[in-house]
Amino acid sequence: MTVRDRLESVLSRLEARAAEERVYTRIYAQAARAAADAADARRRVGVSLGPLDGALVSIKDLFDVAGEPTTAGSKILRDASSADADAPVVARLRRAGAVIVGKTNMSEFAFSGIGINPHWGTPGNAADPARVPGGSSSGAGVSVGEGTCDIAIGTDTGGSVRIPASLNGVVGFKPTASRVPTRGAYPLSRTLDSIGPLARTVAHCAAADAVMAGEEPSTLDAMPVAGLRIGVPRGLLFTQTEDVVAHAFEATLERLAAAGARIVEHPIDDLLEAMNEAATRAGAPLVAIEAAAVHAQMHEPHAAGYDQNVLARIRLGAGIGAAPYQAYLATREALVAAMDRRLAPLDVLALPSTATTAPPIATLEADSDAFRAANILMLRNTSMGNLFDLTGISLPMPGMARPAGLMLMKRRGHDRTLLEVAAGIEAALGC
Repeated sequence: MTVRDRLESVLSRLEARAAEERVYTRIYAQAARAAADAADARRRVGVSLGPLDGALVSIKDLFDVAGEPTTAGSKILRDASSADADAPVVARLRRAGAVIVGKTNMSEFAFSGIGINPHWGTPGNAADPARVPGGSSSGAGVSVGEGTCDIAIGTDTGGSVRIPASLNGVVGFKPTASRVPTRGAYPLSRTLDSIGPLARTVAHCAAADAVMAGEEPSTLDAMPVAGLRIGVPRGLLFTQTEDVVAHAFEATLERLAAAGARIVEHPIDDLLEAMNEAATRAGAPLVAIEAAAVHAQMHEPHAAGYDQNVLARIRLGAGIGAAPYQAYLATREALVAAMDRRLAPLDVLALPSTATTAPPIATLEADSDAFRAANILMLRNTSMGNLFDLTGISLPMPGMARPAGLMLMKRRGHDRTLLEVAAGIEAALGC
């Protein structure tokens, strides 16, 4: 099948549901057809631009695309000025031959792990449309899960790639924060923001990550599972875990142990508590402080136009002074170094990506208290990876009717090694 044939199949699906579209906020049919035809022409003469040449890609609607407004999932920005140029990651994807299908829906301003959006509508989960997709890269997770793209590009500030990957049963990779340039992406937290791919396989994620990081993609060598030292941080990150998720996680560990991995208890609760205490001393979480700075000139004059759940989180960080903020950053840097030392003996840290499977959309739309509780729990496991500047990936756990992911995390800067470990585990689990 040609790239154009595959694209037309996707465009037909999207056209058939156009009146109820929730996954994509914009479809680039004409440009995608031109890119697909160019990829097919290269194939006919034996030329390839690399592993992303002809891949169908969706991009989250907080990345700049030349000539288009960047809405960041907000109605406030629907009529914003058009971007002058593509974001660097978008330009790099195009140069690698990617066929960009369209922009995907998201939680407003990327500030929720649930994926509900009252302005653009909420994409139904790929496994069960009545349930939430996870956020904030909601449309990204669903677009891969439903097969309307091969690779989706999202952002991850507290789990916004790994949570949708977990809930939609796909792979989602969060690189070390400084690895991929964030210029041209609407910011949430300038300290914590990272850009990562979602796909069906670790290899596809690795190829997209390399392109976005400005590297030459190379074949990913899966690391053998036998002999891997896998740490499990039982404690705070395992409380309130849904039974079906806990059982799937333990069954997954048993399969890895049977394949020769060494599973070891590896506590980190003291570092988690120290990071929580730093936020308490500062007066708000780091993401809220930095989000309030981003929205300082907008969130009060346009308060009625915000998703009120998002606005409440932004307001948590308003009014925090420079001194407590700088003290928070200094404490965080010391704790990042401490976590780096703590994880040094391990090949990877493993835990559930999300404590629960996807809850029903209707339940959380009807009850703001239920939404807030679900959002806090949904972000809990993944957000520690951002706070400690780790690299992380979510893989589907086998045998789950409603998906949830296995999260693997490694020390900052060890992104390629994590992908190699994940590829080996993916093969062992038959994901």
